[in-house]
Amino acid sequence: MKIAIAGAGNAGRAIARELIANGHQVLLIDKNPKALKMESVPNAEWLLADACEIATLDKASLDQCQVMVAATGDDKVNLVSSLLAKTEYGVPRVVARVNHPKNEWLFDSSWGVDVAVSTPRIIAALVEEAVSVGDVVRLFSIKSGEANLVEITLPDNSICVGKSVEEIELPKDASLAAIIRDGHVISPSPHDVFSAGDELIFVASAEAENQIKGCFIAN
Repeated sequence: MKIAIAGAGNAGRAIARELIANGHQVLLIDKNPKALKMESVPNAEWLLADACEIATLDKASLDQCQVMVAATGDDKVNLVSSLLAKTEYGVPRVVARVNHPKNEWLFDSSWGVDVAVSTPRIIAALVEEAVSVGDVVRLFSIKSGEANLVEITLPDNSICVGKSVEEIELPKDASLAAIIRDGHVISPSPHDVFSAGDELIFVASAEAENQIKGCFIAN
């Protein structure tokens, strides 16, 4: 998969290294010559240019990219580059970094953003996930809130402990994606049996998210 990353700072380079390690083709774009530390990601393509300019994105062949990651330290740049990627080049998946939480409301489909990544929100969710047993915790929003990645850790008194996956009726628009148990990720099958301490990961709509807890925790 070909992926363009606007912003070759620490975050952009770290993302690029991970994606390349997973077998993807990555192009890093930055207008600051000092950011082009090519030796740090030798297997990436590099482009010294402004990701907010059409000429730059033409040169980057953005229409051939499957994903655009707007990862600069400037929210305005991330929004503009996201909008151009989606509206001018039809990039299927646009992921944008939110630097300032007060701007998070802007990062939605009206600006071409499919997934907004807010570091403070992710850290807060991980903290909640670590301490909240029996509560549904939102980890991530997908497609600007149309669906969410949520987690619940089963307490000892969960009503589903000892029951199989097929015995639990989930709400509409909710799907069990994974069971994390003893440090291992289990792809759930109908016959897997729930245990106390299991971390359950769901993809769910906002409405279904509010109903998941009742399927596993007695009122």
